[in-house]
Amino acid sequence: EVQLVESGGGLVQAGGSLRLSCVTSGFSLDDYAIGWYRQAPGKEREGVSCFSTGDGNMYYADSVKGRFTFSSDNAKNTVYLQMNSLRPEDTAVYYCAAESLFCGDNWPTGFAMDYWGKGTLVTVSS
Repeated sequence: EVQLVESGGGLVQAGGSLRLSCVTSGFSLDDYAIGWYRQAPGKEREGVSCFSTGDGNMYYADSVKGRFTFSSDNAKNTVYLQMNSLRPEDTAVYYCAAESLFCGDNWPTGFAMDYWGKGTLVTVSS
């Protein structure tokens, strides 16, 4: 059974940092693209970052470039999103998602991602 479980969300002041984790099971990170997506209240879901295992491409939303960093520990089946210099507009539920090999074909919407976690809430206060 495929599972993705996010953690690490919380309340932080603007300018602060958080690190999100996504523990995966039921598949290998060597075979799946993994992405972070977020949805703010009243807004559509948007891609934050995604790593395409199949071609080695890394994607970041323009709004997070230079502030957020995607990383993974394949031995632990875990991916991370380090978020620095957080802004109130980063407030959202953050989800990790997986798709076989590539995520570029549905970046940044994530419409074709096969598996999703339940999300973790990040709230940035001003």
